Amino acid sequence: MPRTNACATSVEPAYVLDRQIGFLLRQVAQRHALIFAAGVEGEVTATQWAALAKLYEVGALSQNRLGRLTVMDAATVKGVIDRLSQRELTETRPDPEDGRRIIVELTVAGRTLVERLIPQALAITDETLAPLTSEERQLLWELLTRLR
Repeated sequence: MPRTNACATSVEPAYVLDRQIGFLLRQVAQRHALIFAAGVEGEVTATQWAALAKLYEVGALSQNRLGRLTVMDAATVKGVIDRLSQRELTETRPDPEDGRRIIVELTVAGRTLVERLIPQALAITDETLAPLTSEERQLLWELLTRLR
């Protein structure tokens, strides 16, 4: 027996995908990812940039701590650091206080790349937020920070 389409009635469905926060955040994240990719012209991925920028911001860190600060699981941050180290943008060494820990830091080439890309990264943020007024940007930042 064929089922009738519930959407054909005048009653709104209980679940509308376009009104779900996860779906909206994914759309915004996809838009930002496109802007990011165009802005850095393939020099680094978003996860690589996160690692480089955080190391630039705070200095040498354990690989585990870097993963936590950039919201990457252990396998992801290891892969990111392996690829950055192959490009000689980061280097690793055992932690002298705990040989099980790996310390990651920027090389001179890594620091130079970050410093060169910072203006582009700031422009990417501006482009992502371009549809918003400065007051809306501040409110968005506060609301997203509370949801984190």
